[in-house]
Amino acid sequence: MVNGAIQKPSESGLESTVVRALGGRSIVLVGMMGAGKSSIGRRLASRLGIPFIDADTEIESAAGMTIPEIFEKHGEPYFRAGEARVIARLLENGPQVLATGGGSVMDAQTRALIGEKGVSIWLKADMDVLLKRTKRRNDRPLVEKIRDLLPLREPLYAQSDIIIQSRDEPHDTIIDEIMGKLPKRLGLGAEKSP
Repeated sequence: MVNGAIQKPSESGLESTVVRALGGRSIVLVGMMGAGKSSIGRRLASRLGIPFIDADTEIESAAGMTIPEIFEKHGEPYFRAGEARVIARLLENGPQVLATGGGSVMDAQTRALIGEKGVSIWLKADMDVLLKRTKRRNDRPLVEKIRDLLPLREPLYAQSDIIIQSRDEPHDTIIDEIMGKLPKRLGLGAEKSP
């Protein structure tokens, strides 16, 4: 990005080639809260010139309340059922970059839909990075349970098409790594060196 403007595809055409290869599929970012799905997702979408959608924002909009309010008023099973419906609807709208909630992969049907209608990317962050990033957020449920949730979710995240280490590096470095792996995953030949 330059001065907040959407970056146009590079002269090499890698970005436009990736978007063409996606067709109607979405790039689906998975991982724990604090892994950078929203911040990296926005920049990746901007670089590719496609929409960025945050599933949590869409869930809140559909419910007319925040995620913590949904948890408090209706409980986690109600939230997860709504999350699955919203993600299924959003996956019909590719190409796009879709950031999912940390627990969305726990639903087998959601995982199957992501596999069918998307290219999944796990933004894998180490425990210390997750704790540091989520400490700043007071409005997210389950922050204190990261240590318990991570071992349950990691085997499901690990089924992703691409795994990228999320760490305290400039976002553009992470985006370059994603762009280096997407072409091969999309059947476009050798990976581009970042």
